[in-house]
Amino acid sequence: MTQEATSMARFSVTPGAARQIAAIARQEGQPGAGLRVAVDAGGCSGFQYKFALEAEAQPGDLVVEQDGVRVFVDEVSLDLLSGSELEWNEALIGAHFVVRNPQAVSGCGCGVSFAVA
Repeated sequence: MTQEATSMARFSVTPGAARQIAAIARQEGQPGAGLRVAVDAGGCSGFQYKFALEAEAQPGDLVVEQDGVRVFVDEVSLDLLSGSELEWNEALIGAHFVVRNPQAVSGCGCGVSFAVA
């Protein structure tokens, strides 16, 4: 399996999420910036997703590219995100990034906090 295929199996980004990352980066005056997706302890279910624009990857990051947009995931977070997909969701209650995480056994209503078995 190629490194790109391995990266996609570990964490993937939908075209809609990539478009939104690019739009946010432009709006923030940081065209070309990537999105860092991380997991921190906390939230109402034990872990929470964090998102931040960053200019460059850090050493050891997994870098996933989709339609010219980069997403960075650190090694520690990747353990809890392996197999996940980042997508952009627009609903009546608002638009936001959604992580489809097969390791999450429960989550909170906001979709930012989750628990693993």
